[in-house]
Amino acid sequence: MHNYRERLSPPVTVFLASALLLPATLLVFLPINVGVGVVMAIVFYVAAVLALLLGSPVLTIDDEGFSAGRARLHAHEIGDVTAYRGAAATAQRGPLLDARAWTLFRGWVKPVVRIELTDVSDPAPYWLVSTRRPDEIVDRLTAVRRRTPGR
Repeated sequence: MHNYRERLSPPVTVFLASALLLPATLLVFLPINVGVGVVMAIVFYVAAVLALLLGSPVLTIDDEGFSAGRARLHAHEIGDVTAYRGAAATAQRGPLLDARAWTLFRGWVKPVVRIELTDVSDPAPYWLVSTRRPDEIVDRLTAVRRRTPGR
């Protein structure tokens, strides 16, 4: 059972912007054939929408740990967790970012959480992950850490 689940899907504005594929595709295919142009424009737009939706990573938290996309942190590997918003989040994603950190960013999701790692053999010192609900992730991961034996 998942205690937390969040899909980092794009906002409506990204889908509206990708609608520019329609006239662009029409410009290419209309000189060849009107029917083919209309069909290809629809196919390209639907493919773009599906790629955006299916390519959106999912964040989950359960009693066993934290998943961000296909990556997984077990509860005993989770250290301190900090939420960042606004300019602080921008700094974490940019000038303050350690090149060794494991990251999962989406440009349309500005807040991030920084999860320190307790595994000294892991080459990444921390994970930095985009989220729309950073405070909730901090609270839930802190609770998972407290329930972990040996802490």
